[in-house]
Amino acid sequence: MPHRPYVLLSVATSIDGYIDDRSDRPLALSNDADFDRVDEVRAGCDAILVGAETVRRDDPRLLVRSAARRAERLRQGLGETPLKVTLTGNGDLDPAARFFTLGDVEKIVYVTGPGLPKTRERLGGVATIADAGDPLDLPGVLADLSARGVRRLMVEGGTGVHTLFLTSGLVDELHLVVAPFFVGDSGAPRFVGDGAFPYGPDNPLRLAETRRIGEVVLLRYLTPSGHEGETPGG
Repeated sequence: MPHRPYVLLSVATSIDGYIDDRSDRPLALSNDADFDRVDEVRAGCDAILVGAETVRRDDPRLLVRSAARRAERLRQGLGETPLKVTLTGNGDLDPAARFFTLGDVEKIVYVTGPGLPKTRERLGGVATIADAGDPLDLPGVLADLSARGVRRLMVEGGTGVHTLFLTSGLVDELHLVVAPFFVGDSGAPRFVGDGAFPYGPDNPLRLAETRRIGEVVLLRYLTPSGHEGETPGG
């Protein structure tokens, strides 16, 4: 495996594995205490990655919220918040989205296929535009992030990105938070889609921690080949 960041995948789901419903409002799958835990995890990473659909659908800020954690990052010689990273096939992203406008930190857009010139024209003023290969070369993207100084990468969704990382065997740690209810709508987005996952019954993930956080539960898994906290290839 080429040198790449340590990849931590974070997700909250319903009991039946959905990450949202089909309403116009985001589905609350967590609570304030867990949001603070996620903020702490973000503060310990060098970059946060989401898919373009998540940028369009959720308009996330992807910032470290705690002033104390931002100050600690500055004390360590880091930016107040990790780099923001997204993957897109066509560059169809709004430059006014909060992904681009919030946070004094570099934003990197990896583009696959022939959409690179269009994306540079549309987003070159608000982000660094990088070639992700055609088809997408995910190990190459991770190697490029490593060359940019990213040692620890947090992946926050959505369905396509989670599926891509997990089926590619490029996840070292999984934080799965389970909310105490069902969604029960096959048209709603799920944690992952169909795919050939390397973590089947003969090669299961290792449960490293369980933690009750109010009415939700955190399950923290490590992949069979992963070494907690270490950078692969380092």
